[in-house]
Amino acid sequence: MCGIAGYWHRGSQISQEQSHGIVTAMTDALVLRGPDSSGIWIDPAAGIALGHRRLAILDLSPGGAQPMLSQQGRYAMVFNGEIYNFGVLRSELSLLGHQFNGHSDTEVMLAAISEWGLTAAVGRFIGMFAFALWDIQEQVLHLCRDRLGEKPLYYGWVGDTLLFGSELKALVAHPQWRGEIDRNALALFVRNGYIPAPHSIYVGIEKLPQGTIISVPVERLAVCDSNRPQKAKPVAYWDLQAVVEEGMRDPFQGSDVEGIAYLDKLLRETINEQMVADVPLGAFLSGGIDSSTVVALMQTQSSRPIKTFSIGFTETKYNEAEYAKAVAEHLGTEHTELYITPKDAIDVIPQLPTLYDEPFADASQIPTYLLSKLTREHVTVSLSGDAGDELFCGYSRYFTGQKIWEKIGWIPSGMRQVYAKLLLSVSPDRWDSIIGQIGKVVPRLQQPQQGFRLHLLANFLGSKRPLDLYAQMMSLTKDVEQIVLNSTEPDNILTHPPAWLQQLDFTSQMMYVDSMTYLPDDVLAKVDRAAMGVSLESRVPFLDRRVVEFAWKLPMSMKVRDGKGKWLLRQVLYQYVPQTLIDRPKMGFGVPIDLWLRNELRDWAEALLDEQRLQREGFFNVQAVRQLWTEHLSGEFDRCYSLWNILMFQAWLESLVDN
Repeated sequence: MCGIAGYWHRGSQISQEQSHGIVTAMTDALVLRGPDSSGIWIDPAAGIALGHRRLAILDLSPGGAQPMLSQQGRYAMVFNGEIYNFGVLRSELSLLGHQFNGHSDTEVMLAAISEWGLTAAVGRFIGMFAFALWDIQEQVLHLCRDRLGEKPLYYGWVGDTLLFGSELKALVAHPQWRGEIDRNALALFVRNGYIPAPHSIYVGIEKLPQGTIISVPVERLAVCDSNRPQKAKPVAYWDLQAVVEEGMRDPFQGSDVEGIAYLDKLLRETINEQMVADVPLGAFLSGGIDSSTVVALMQTQSSRPIKTFSIGFTETKYNEAEYAKAVAEHLGTEHTELYITPKDAIDVIPQLPTLYDEPFADASQIPTYLLSKLTREHVTVSLSGDAGDELFCGYSRYFTGQKIWEKIGWIPSGMRQVYAKLLLSVSPDRWDSIIGQIGKVVPRLQQPQQGFRLHLLANFLGSKRPLDLYAQMMSLTKDVEQIVLNSTEPDNILTHPPAWLQQLDFTSQMMYVDSMTYLPDDVLAKVDRAAMGVSLESRVPFLDRRVVEFAWKLPMSMKVRDGKGKWLLRQVLYQYVPQTLIDRPKMGFGVPIDLWLRNELRDWAEALLDEQRLQREGFFNVQAVRQLWTEHLSGEFDRCYSLWNILMFQAWLESLVDN
């Protein structure tokens, strides 16, 4: 696990000394991603500079250092991630005549690319990765990202220079940087709490989409500048759509027993590969299905107790530590837990803008960082149970969405639109007044926020198709173009879903959309930045390509049964952990932001939402934001999600000024 950065300059030649200083500044910005060492490779004649920060995991010797050149001298590479099947590839390449100086996966990657070509080689890599590859012979720069987006990679043009790096802070360190905030991306952020790929918070800077390669040859570099859009486009080498369609054509036909046995074997193999490291290794353990399965299969393949880690909260509503401890005791792991107070969590908030590098507002980022910090005190690598929900149908919203659509989907679309317009034609306050009068005769109608509930129902009724309903469910803020001044929200997979998705049932549609958006841009970004912020490598066994492809072959009856998701995964886990320790309502991994904003964080939030400040900065509709704040403080409405999104942008913006 490392940090990479670099640039390709097409203008006047920069001296070796100048280039060294520039790329050093870019990589130094990523020191937490790679605290062990750094490296630089420069070709002044070509204008290319590659930089690397190393967190040594495999081959701790200088033989694993980067940037690294291929043996024939054609390629130079900087790489962030791990290739879990590098041993198998190394053996195959050795039989083909390749010789190796060290024991790193980077050296194997370069040999594979030299032997089979870039696209074919990447198709054989199993792991998490983001890398930059400079083809010295052909004068082409290739940027590549792993299949599901575990590792980040940003790129874009600044004047006559192409910049790239693991995090935006590396690009910002380049002397030509002149970042302009993208108001359209800000609108996406206010709605989602994260900025989905390919967008970033800056105009002209993009996230490379997962599963793609972008190749920029020298002739394209020569015609690209800040006034001309880049012509090179990312090209997919692996496509989740193709995986889903293959699963539909060739579904798993085995029995329940065969399915359990196959998934157990597949996860064992995957986890065994991901337990390879030359440094101490452990696992996050929440006590839920996903993390418990990963830890159970780690422990069955280890001669020593696996090191496991969990965070506990004083608020019972958010505390899973007691469940994690029970699972750890049953499996015999070496378990470490830390109970944190509201002050511990709140003290993290000032670090969030620089830790996450661009606005990010999933509040579970706070406990995720604290868990990573605890874990890093004991190990350098940690496995997690992320992605189990998206692959095996674990989120409660999948069941909620299905139930709502079953209740309203039978109504003709035109009639639903009419009902929605009627409900929205009366304000929430007016509805409350009307229902209040009726409630004097029918007391059971006297419920709080009835007008708000009717408007929510209207939004659902206005859905023309199931994914429109899901878009409403996933939206943290309504009317974002009215809140973010001078913005136009870009289209996305929810607003304009591809036609082929209609072939899937609604639940599968939701799972696919999450795998393409929420998983890489929220869940994986959250874990990557939190872990890398303390120099911890996090690995996600469920995102092994083979596990993903098998999961999409499973019939829904093997994912959902008796009203519960993750049926097949549960059966694997029950072989190692008693069902009584696992079966309980899903809690999530959050913090009480709603309460903190009315109490401990009130002064902090009030300063960021100050009317004069908002007016001066000019990004938000002051009246709309202040109304959200007033409504939340009154206790009548819970506006914490919308407010937290705005506050995280404000805190990020403040950090730019401070820096």
